[in-house]
Amino acid sequence: MLFSSISFLYYFLPCVILLYYIAPKKLKNLTLLISSLVFYAWGEPKYVILMAIGIINGYISGLLIEKFIGTKKAAVVLWISVLINIGCLGYFKYADFFIENINAATGLSIPFLKIALPVGISFYTFQILSYTVDVYRKEVNAQRSIIDLAAYVSMFPQLIAGPIVRYADVAAQLKERTHSFEKAASGIRMFVIGLGKKVLIANALGELCNAYSANTDNSVLLCWMYAFAYSLQIYFDFSGYSDMAVGLGRIFGFELCENFRYPYISQSITEFWRRWHISLGTWFRDYVYIPLGGNRVSKLGHIRNILVVWMLTGFWHGAAWNFIIWGLYFAVFLMIEKFFLLKSLKKTKIIGHIYVLLAVLVSFVIFGSSNLSSAVKCLGGMFGFRGLPFASELQMYYLRSFVVILILAVVGATPLPKKLAEKISKIKDGAVLDIIEPVFLVGITVLSTAYLVDGSFNPFMYFRF
Repeated sequence: MLFSSISFLYYFLPCVILLYYIAPKKLKNLTLLISSLVFYAWGEPKYVILMAIGIINGYISGLLIEKFIGTKKAAVVLWISVLINIGCLGYFKYADFFIENINAATGLSIPFLKIALPVGISFYTFQILSYTVDVYRKEVNAQRSIIDLAAYVSMFPQLIAGPIVRYADVAAQLKERTHSFEKAASGIRMFVIGLGKKVLIANALGELCNAYSANTDNSVLLCWMYAFAYSLQIYFDFSGYSDMAVGLGRIFGFELCENFRYPYISQSITEFWRRWHISLGTWFRDYVYIPLGGNRVSKLGHIRNILVVWMLTGFWHGAAWNFIIWGLYFAVFLMIEKFFLLKSLKKTKIIGHIYVLLAVLVSFVIFGSSNLSSAVKCLGGMFGFRGLPFASELQMYYLRSFVVILILAVVGATPLPKKLAEKISKIKDGAVLDIIEPVFLVGITVLSTAYLVDGSFNPFMYFRF
């Protein structure tokens, strides 16, 4: 079930909110857990069992690790738990990738397993891993209530698309959290803005990307339009979903972590990755990069650590070589910046910004391609290596049709709308904003609903990962 669907917005969510708020305090986590299981089972009920196995594994492992803490038994339990979680993720997400590459390398014909990818498995697996590791590190106490732990892992606001919420960040909130009209209103505001980003901007940009994919008569202009549109689409699609998740969390009393912070205003790739998919970047930093030694090792060791982390970051996104290359692509830029370029970039804001945008555009062409061949074709077209015409009448039609949404997306990817809202809030002590904001939010809701009722293009890109 998508957040941006009529069934979620007008049936599931109102029922869950009603049940949640009338439930006694002691039953709120149970209500949230049952609602989350229904949400997950809506699309693929059989994979609820897989998630339940992960939760039980995490629950038992956490208790045993805490019981044996300080002994070798704790480490053994941790490694068994990690192997079970990684094994499930590897089997369901990567088995056919490995079979394909073994067949290609050896000439064998091992049949593909053709396993459907369980939605959200990459997110909830990382949450269970962080929980058990943090118990082992004595950063959190093991959770005694399996209901509370299951509510944390399966919480539907962040189940299918993150952010990756660490148990340490919500442990106290699972036991005690505040519910207020102000907090719920803030959550609704954030949810509606995220819905607008997803439905009104990302989906419209997706139509331009589809036009590129369906067009056999490409041009330099269309290749660049696709690169811009896809880079903006994936930002508004994923950040919109993250906003909706954080907003829903507030409605249910939780404060979830921020996942995007205007990444396209960055002046270095290092800064970009501090602003893009923040929860994933910090997860790999704390659970892979630092345990490997981080930058507290030799220069070669440091380079190895960066390459390992970014290869895994790419591979986490999908079982294909273009994702691995995408991760290593960023690793190269990060190493160049770390060892040579970062200080210079800080002195040249405009050049640094252009450099980041160009590097990111190229990266998302690699990321969004179905295979490496199509990525090479698009990049070759962008930089004039395929002898394509600059434009045709059809491509100029696409430009005229989508120029408004492209401009709105560019502006929306910056802090300018937020700064404008802050200035309006100062007019007559916020009285003007009190009038404009409800009208604006209702307008987004009505337009988004009309778009969804019309049955228009409405994918969610991160289902793929």
